[in-house]
Amino acid sequence: MKEKDLERLKKIAAEIRQDIIQSIHKAGSGHPGGSLSAADIVTALYFYKMKVEPENPKWEERDRFILSKGHAAPVLYAALARKGFFPREELFKLRKLNAMLQGHPDMKGTPGVEMSTGSLGQGFSASIGMGLALKLDKRESRIYVLLGDGEMQEGIVWEAGMAAAHYQLDNLTAILDYNGLQIDGKNDDVMRIQPIAQKWESFGWNVLEIDGHCFEEIIEALEQAEKTKGRPTMIIAKTIKGKGVSFMENAPDWHGKAPNDEETQIALRELGGVQG
Repeated sequence: MKEKDLERLKKIAAEIRQDIIQSIHKAGSGHPGGSLSAADIVTALYFYKMKVEPENPKWEERDRFILSKGHAAPVLYAALARKGFFPREELFKLRKLNAMLQGHPDMKGTPGVEMSTGSLGQGFSASIGMGLALKLDKRESRIYVLLGDGEMQEGIVWEAGMAAAHYQLDNLTAILDYNGLQIDGKNDDVMRIQPIAQKWESFGWNVLEIDGHCFEEIIEALEQAEKTKGRPTMIIAKTIKGKGVSFMENAPDWHGKAPNDEETQIALRELGGVQG
């Protein structure tokens, strides 16, 4: 990757993180921790890898992204706004009655949202159906789905994982936002998911392990996934919950609460200031 491309992605990710903080602060509720941890992954998808047309959200040849951990909607909304699917001003109506952007993604109300998600595991299951449909239609489009590590504790995830391998869905790339924390604390204390790589390998998936905040590794993994034939790919991306904001990093308390005025200003300073 050229240095200028790398710097562009870093800049966009910083802007997306700022929008996450501002939109959740304005709403007075939301999920900053897991939104911030996924910002680099979502940035790489929308601003480097995926084929999408913001002016034509239902373009048949588009790639699809499903946010299976739907509570991290602020990161998806920030990326869609920056990409041009809807005006950025909509971000600051987050969770407001009759507004476009609700607490979890709504495919019927928000341009660019491919699947309504929130019940953990169901977005992943839908991605398998989408991947199979694209195969049957002989389309070259790809499916990308982002899961949370707490979501790995859902049985529906493993049923879907078996189906994806059975149908050899090599057009499907799943990405695990592996920050090690969920609403009740550490994954290892709630319900251990390790050895996660070996589990997915045993299910017949191509498994890649990366640093989820390193754009070079993210993009290399996405390229490898596209080249892999005959089986789906699971990218295990090691991340930091609350990435970029010192008092939110690795803090389970910031899974699902909004920063106050003072905390918002501190966070924005750490993320590089308020962007226009």
